[in-house]
Amino acid sequence: MRLTSFTDVALRIVMRLAVAGEESLTTRDVAGAISVPYTHAAKAVARLSEMGLVEARRGRGGGLRLTSAGRSASVGMIVRTLEGEGDVVGCEDDPPCPLRSACRLRTALARAREAFMASLDPVTVEDLVADPAGPVLIGLPGPVGQADLPA
Repeated sequence: MRLTSFTDVALRIVMRLAVAGEESLTTRDVAGAISVPYTHAAKAVARLSEMGLVEARRGRGGGLRLTSAGRSASVGMIVRTLEGEGDVVGCEDDPPCPLRSACRLRTALARAREAFMASLDPVTVEDLVADPAGPVLIGLPGPVGQADLPA
């Protein structure tokens, strides 16, 4: 199974914020550190904030912080929420698959998807940033110029 780039960006954001401690980072800081365009990071931060995992405050003294819920969140829960519950394959696409009424593949893929998600359930954000990842995340360079970021 392959995660969307949106989920990948969101997970990298929570990981970076998890090692920031009490330091408040801006979306631009985080985007630069994890090498993603600011606009992608801003969309992920908005969604993570809606989920209650990230606190985002504007203005002087503002910035991003991982909430206590975000720190202890299950990676499986984060991925399920961001990826949605859709099918792995497009049985109902236009045109729909002609095998959909008798297909066993759809059920097998749904079971595989759930097994993948279940394997992420016991993993928390704190687990993701334990050594050796934590020091690497802390050592990421600060923001780079917008022109240096991949599209």
